[in-house]
Amino acid sequence: MSAHAMDAVTTAMLTIRPLRDGGPLPLLVEPAAGGAPSLIEALPEIRPIVDRHLPVEGGVLFRGFALDGADAFRGFAAGFGHPLLTYEFGSTPRSKVTQGVYTSTEYPPHQHIPLHNEQAYTRDWPMKIWFYCQQAAPEGGETPIADSRAVYRAMPPALRDRFAEKGLMYVRNTGNGLDVSWQQVFGTEDRGEVEAYCRGHGIDCEWKPDGELRTRQICQGTIAHPVTGEMLWFNQAHLFHVSNLEPEVRSTLLELVDEPDLPRNVYYGDGSPIEDEVLATVREVLEANKISFPWQAGDVLMLDNMLTAHARSPFKGPRKVIVAMAEAHGLH
Repeated sequence: MSAHAMDAVTTAMLTIRPLRDGGPLPLLVEPAAGGAPSLIEALPEIRPIVDRHLPVEGGVLFRGFALDGADAFRGFAAGFGHPLLTYEFGSTPRSKVTQGVYTSTEYPPHQHIPLHNEQAYTRDWPMKIWFYCQQAAPEGGETPIADSRAVYRAMPPALRDRFAEKGLMYVRNTGNGLDVSWQQVFGTEDRGEVEAYCRGHGIDCEWKPDGELRTRQICQGTIAHPVTGEMLWFNQAHLFHVSNLEPEVRSTLLELVDEPDLPRNVYYGDGSPIEDEVLATVREVLEANKISFPWQAGDVLMLDNMLTAHARSPFKGPRKVIVAMAEAHGLH
């Protein structure tokens, strides 16, 4: 089945076809007619499909299967052969559901979370990420996705080259009541553990007089996929940059703290400022490549985290989507 074929393929247990007429992402995998096996039961037949298609399409949506809660989800994600990862050096609030399984980012329902590749703001990230929709919001709450290869190709070449050559410097000031605390970010109360983690991951850290922590890390703006070799847009500049804030929030924050003390910001790798209009272009390209579809309760979406970015749409009513990650990869 080619990346752009629209014909369904049926195996003994599964039917495989693109979800949308508009392109191959995501690939939809459903039980073949007459059966609704659990995802765990279907794993032996699912694994070779994922091995073949995830590096091509970048994302697979499993729909119509039985899956009994967070522990079963953990078993499914772990069934691809890699231990599930903890959420280290996190940038957003989330809670542990069970070992290796977390809530999706706990931002207020009215907020939009822009497209991003998980942990692309650092030099270590998961290669695989799974989302399990236990409860679909009655309104909104989609998890839009985008092909990082298409985003890379669509970026103006001069902008793309600048990000590739200069890299990006992410600066974070954790705590001060304005963002997650350093204890949450690093999962420890021990300053020595924080310093050891930073040393091991190429992060400059300094304790400020108020006891809070400033970190700086120079990371990639674009990158080649380690398996397919394709070039990808792979960063979170548009999320970390001060221009991501609503204008009134930005001005209020800058009245409270000096720019170097903002909870988070990003510069070119040489420390020079990234122009607001550059990030506006980045956001336009991401928006133009966004793929959105409604969740159904029981859906599991599996992404190659480098090939495919994800987001969250605002929603109303109850929504429960949990996340697992695996297969650590890094620049060092």
